[in-house]
Amino acid sequence: MDFKNKIVIVTGASSGIGKACAEEFAKRGAHLVLGARQYVTLCEITADLEKRYGIKAIAVQSDVSKEEDCKLLVQQAITTFGRVDILVNNAGLSMRALFDDLELSVLKNLMDVNFWGTVYCTKYALPEILKSKGSVVSVSSIAGYRGLPGRTGYSSSKFAMNGFMEALRTELLKTGVHVMVACPGFTTSNIRVAALAKDGHAHGETSMEEGKMMTAAEVAKRIVDGIASRKRTLIMTGQGKLTVWLNKLLPALADKLVFNHFTKEKNALIK
Repeated sequence: MDFKNKIVIVTGASSGIGKACAEEFAKRGAHLVLGARQYVTLCEITADLEKRYGIKAIAVQSDVSKEEDCKLLVQQAITTFGRVDILVNNAGLSMRALFDDLELSVLKNLMDVNFWGTVYCTKYALPEILKSKGSVVSVSSIAGYRGLPGRTGYSSSKFAMNGFMEALRTELLKTGVHVMVACPGFTTSNIRVAALAKDGHAHGETSMEEGKMMTAAEVAKRIVDGIASRKRTLIMTGQGKLTVWLNKLLPALADKLVFNHFTKEKNALIK
């Protein structure tokens, strides 16, 4: 697939995988509509990408947990460029707390951002993507295939996202629209620093060894390559593939292995 002059919406584009995806698309000649809450940062990113790659990019301040913001994000893309070819639902929020200690508002917050943000953006972009026979992409997680301890809200939101995307893909099977779920595995980004604690405040530090993880740039390259190949699902790490298959074939063993893995994280929640 040639991305030159394609119109791409990326949510959560102010940092991490979203920012890296924006750069990867720009390298390949796509024009960008970038959404995130951090408007000043977004404006800096769009200006930098336009200067370096000679593409057009606009920044739209948007909180994907708000339906109206998602609607306006898509409307701005149509007003500026006249169409939408690719939607990347990347905006996401994580958490780290045991369910027994957790305030329920944290789970609601994660569902609003991770699940409903995907639903809202897809709802308003889909009519245009149907016209262009383009792509709807959601950045999910292995946590959407296998529930992870201390991440009940995160796993729930990603399971919901995966189910939504699978149903949507089946509905659109004969339309020419491409639907892809990308599961990066653990990636170097600020998602664990920004992850919500039991009371809804950000942790402010990571619980894992970031240096051993895949970079956001590598994840972005794989996502864009996956769109070019119109892949159905991208599970990007060997650990992720093993986890998915073990959970299907030997779920009780998967319980024990996942438990043991998370007893080794920094300030472990389970022991």
